[in-house]
Amino acid sequence: MADLLIADGAVRTAQGWLSPGYIVIQDGKIQAVAVGQASEALRGSASRVLNASGKAVLPGLTNGHTHFSQTLMRGLAAGRPLMRWLKELIWPLQAAMSVEEMQLAAQLGLVENLKCGVTTVIDHHKVCTTREHTRAVIEAAGEVGINCVIARLWADLGVNAEDADAVVGEMEEWYRSTKEKANPTSGAYLRFASGPGTPWRCSDETILRMHDLAVKNGSFTHIHAAETKDDIEMSLEKHGETSIRWLDNLGVLGPNSQVVHSVWVDDEEIELFAERNALVVHCPVSNAVLGSGIAPIPQMVEKGVRLRLGTDGPASNDTQDIFETIKMALSLARVHSLDAAVLPPAFLLSTAADGKNIQVGAPADLTVVNLEHERAVPVHDYDSALVLCCHGTDVDTVIVGGKILMEGRKVFSVDETVLLQECSQAIRSLRKRAGIE
Repeated sequence: MADLLIADGAVRTAQGWLSPGYIVIQDGKIQAVAVGQASEALRGSASRVLNASGKAVLPGLTNGHTHFSQTLMRGLAAGRPLMRWLKELIWPLQAAMSVEEMQLAAQLGLVENLKCGVTTVIDHHKVCTTREHTRAVIEAAGEVGINCVIARLWADLGVNAEDADAVVGEMEEWYRSTKEKANPTSGAYLRFASGPGTPWRCSDETILRMHDLAVKNGSFTHIHAAETKDDIEMSLEKHGETSIRWLDNLGVLGPNSQVVHSVWVDDEEIELFAERNALVVHCPVSNAVLGSGIAPIPQMVEKGVRLRLGTDGPASNDTQDIFETIKMALSLARVHSLDAAVLPPAFLLSTAADGKNIQVGAPADLTVVNLEHERAVPVHDYDSALVLCCHGTDVDTVIVGGKILMEGRKVFSVDETVLLQECSQAIRSLRKRAGIE
């Protein structure tokens, strides 16, 4: 007997679209995927049948980079360049954030990701004032139920620098306490990673210690780099070389490194990404909103660089709508290269799913998107319809580990009305304490 049968939808597989197709889920895994109508016998034997008629069924989407703390700070860019925006608004608000506010921000950020079809999210966790702030994110992730990696942000140089030994010790504890830990409700995982803020705020010794510790624990380094021209200048001033070359010369650039942004990179650095098998996390919306620049993604694709898409934090995006990110990635690449053929929709959709496929034995992390709306009908091509015509609000159902976390756009684990009210109230107090009126 199947736990769940998803029937009559358009199913995206590595071999192509099955329309109609069906998926059989048992014990949190995909047991069968087939084209056509599910038999009456199969429908009758399933504990639950989910009708996906008029919908596309995708592998669960991944948001490769965000900052949950910023869900209470969206809409604050106000035309400021990156460093002014950080110094005048974001850093003061983050410094004043209480544990309770951090938990509300994380809950809201996780719910927003879930409602946009994300089953796995990487939170570059900035508010680490106390361990209770970090624990608040853990608790929020457990409540909402999607897969979550907390890349604990740290800096041991400059303003608000942390003691390196203390950070290493803390991370050792987080790795130990969350190793192979799964959410008992959804089966989702929660993991930790090293999250150095920017190269010019990190010493050689500490980034190596933290990277080695991450790799030892089956994790990775997740770092902002080459986001703006100023970022390049500050790296040159601090380390005597660009941030990407600095990471490479230290031996950090590799399969266990995730380099976020990578807007201002040259041809040699793109070759390094490919040669070292490093992952680049592309955040096109925030790069555009903050006027940071357009990352040379077509050149990276041509060289075989591993890519992932990220929304970045809601204060610089200003949403966590991964569908908006997908379309912006396509649009910026084409307008920058003056080539309408680069980054085909099918490629970007696979990138948004982090290369995952709907196949037998895979975890049942799935996103079901409604295509019967005025922006998508008629559907000539499923990939194009999803990439060019859909928004996060078109996501109907999200499944993680075989458990339905949202259906008919209703999230089952959180009272959204209460959450929104609490977040609106919290920001008033937070702005006052941070001196921002």
